[in-house]
Amino acid sequence: MSNKNDNIISTKLGSAAYYTEQLNARAAVPDHPEIISRWQAESAQVRQSEAGLLDLAFGSAPMEQLDFFPAEQAGAPLLVFIHGGYWRSLDKSDFTFIVPAYRRAGFNVALTNYTLSPHASVEEITRQQLRALAWLYRRSARLDFDRNRIVIAGHSAGGHLAAMMMAAHWSVFGSDLPSDLIKAGVLMSGLYDLEPVRHAEFINTDLKLDKSSALRLSPAWMPQPNAAPFITAVGDLESDEFKRQTAVIASQWRHGFEREVPLHQENHFTICDCFGDESHPLFKASCDLINSL
Repeated sequence: MSNKNDNIISTKLGSAAYYTEQLNARAAVPDHPEIISRWQAESAQVRQSEAGLLDLAFGSAPMEQLDFFPAEQAGAPLLVFIHGGYWRSLDKSDFTFIVPAYRRAGFNVALTNYTLSPHASVEEITRQQLRALAWLYRRSARLDFDRNRIVIAGHSAGGHLAAMMMAAHWSVFGSDLPSDLIKAGVLMSGLYDLEPVRHAEFINTDLKLDKSSALRLSPAWMPQPNAAPFITAVGDLESDEFKRQTAVIASQWRHGFEREVPLHQENHFTICDCFGDESHPLFKASCDLINSL
């Protein structure tokens, strides 16, 4: 039986050199170390100045922790951000710089961690995020947020994980969980079709995806159970493959897809700055999405 993505997948499928070039975002952005260092410095300042509950354990693994930054008003929506790093690098603390703008907009913010590959498979990392969202939902009264307005956001590998949360059958994962636990999503430069990822050797050395697991863990080839509204974004300086990935999820989940936010002169890393910048259209579109619930 032919794969469901045959009409969309690149004609260069199977070329390790092609996908290594297309998916190696760090190689495409030579100043990425400076960008990440800036994130970390800004995030350290925020963690000192913003009131937050840090390193809350939502599971038994050491990295199953999240940070929660409460809104000033009770019962506000919750924005949950999942970081990227090809499932094998970076940390929730590196992205605390996004918190102040969303708190000023009136939202609670949670940042989740996960066990990094190769110490955990993509499947286990996905399950850890399921546990994080279930943990948050069950503690909404204690944390004082509106559990009927949980919005997921993710960047790069975090975009994949955010989409997996949108594809989840929550009532199967927990009988006390609503099928529409995730009410909306912001998907940024994500990887929604993992077949190309397994052909990029620099990544798959750690992930060890095979054809079966790549298909099983690709949200693009899963139905969107509740057609929750979502927006997408990808930098116009990013590779054709990242742009294709964004087009795929918009096409496959067209019943929930609202719009793509144009990102002019932005790369795979600076998109995160756009997300946390109150003056940027991506921030404004994200706030509009949350406020529409």
